[in-house]
Amino acid sequence: MREREFWQLVDEVFGPAYGRSLVREQVLPRLGDRTPVQALEAGLQPRDVWHALCDALDVPDAERWGRGIERQAPPPSR
Repeated sequence: MREREFWQLVDEVFGPAYGRSLVREQVLPRLGDRTPVQALEAGLQPRDVWHALCDALDVPDAERWGRGIERQAPPPSR
């Protein structure tokens, strides 16, 4: 997953306004007590940040990948 795809999914899954606020303000222990934006700036993989955000907010797998039917879910790296 590229960072561009991360931002696209944020907008699709959470909505542009809420999603952008969420990634700037939601501190996640799994990301080292950083927000998603801070984690990306620190060099974490967008895929890992996305999974951490979705897991923290209990987003079901079926809803994590937005509206792009052709989009395939990248495997989580654990």
